[in-house]
Amino acid sequence: MNERFLESLTTTTLFGISVLNLMLALAVSILTFLIARWAISFVKRRVQHWSSHDGHFAQVLAKVLDGTSNVLLLLAALLVGLGVLDLPERWLDRVGSLWFVVAALQIGLWANRAIALGLARYFARHSAEGFYQGSALATLSAWGARVLLWSMVLLAMLSNLGVNITAFVASLGVGGIAVALAVQNILGDLFASLSIAVDKPFEVGDFIVIGPLAGTVEHIGLKTTRIRSLGGEQIVMANAGMISSTIQNYKRLQERRIVFEFGLSYDTPTEAVKKAPGIVAQVIKSQQQVRFDRAHLRGFGKESLEFECVYIVLDPGYNLYMDIQQAINFQLLEQFASIGAKFAVPARAIKVTSLPQASNQMGREAGVFKAKD
Repeated sequence: MNERFLESLTTTTLFGISVLNLMLALAVSILTFLIARWAISFVKRRVQHWSSHDGHFAQVLAKVLDGTSNVLLLLAALLVGLGVLDLPERWLDRVGSLWFVVAALQIGLWANRAIALGLARYFARHSAEGFYQGSALATLSAWGARVLLWSMVLLAMLSNLGVNITAFVASLGVGGIAVALAVQNILGDLFASLSIAVDKPFEVGDFIVIGPLAGTVEHIGLKTTRIRSLGGEQIVMANAGMISSTIQNYKRLQERRIVFEFGLSYDTPTEAVKKAPGIVAQVIKSQQQVRFDRAHLRGFGKESLEFECVYIVLDPGYNLYMDIQQAINFQLLEQFASIGAKFAVPARAIKVTSLPQASNQMGREAGVFKAKD
């Protein structure tokens, strides 16, 4: 009975291949897949054990192995099973090409994860305050590396499958020129983001002012940059537009130079006017984190004696500057009141004069109208 069953498996064919051979190929495929999964799991456990001893390379290797595709492993196992079958010569050549495709795709996945981990570690180490995720240079580097990697993988697979790569690359070049002309605005923003990455006029976390817009940079992308304004709303600007504008970066402000003005009325005594610059200097020098520069009677205005004063705040904080300016204003009010100096108040005087001839003429014209009535 067993001999008859084995004979039937041997003689019965499917697509020209005996059922026994197909069953053997299936068993080999399943066994290969299980062994491959066990081997990868074993290697991962060993690598994770090494990484517990603070081995950076082992940690990266463990994360790279996590990129192993079960689908590609299954395809590889099926190809091993196909190798057991009695296939014609032309089918064996195709199986060999498929082997290369599966291997290239899996190596590409491992390399893609390794590139991502390597770039993330590099920019985390070299970027200020750990903002590498929002850096345009990090985004462009990761994008460019992935495009180069998968282009090489694709060209290698096509070459292995018998495609003429030279003609393919030439056609890609012509198509690339046409696409570049169609999306030149997008490419302009892309190169602007590259300029931002290289020149670094601002980075994530910087407070910048561009024309009427002001806010903190949240993200620098390939096409746009997102800014959180003081009002709370998010501003999205094209990178090309930002580069073509004047950018004020207050995050890199080291000292704040302050120029403030005030005016004294013309009825202020001369001696008080002469004392004013010295009082201003004394008041400014009494403040903390401040360096006095100058205080002068600048000129004679239409409504007041104009003074101009300059000092430097050694800390760039805006709230600190406002606190210092407020303290200076309070002390100036007290000091000027003690010497009799008066701040100028904008006023307009209107002088009315009577014209006798005009009054007589108006009176005569009124008499004429009355006579006619």
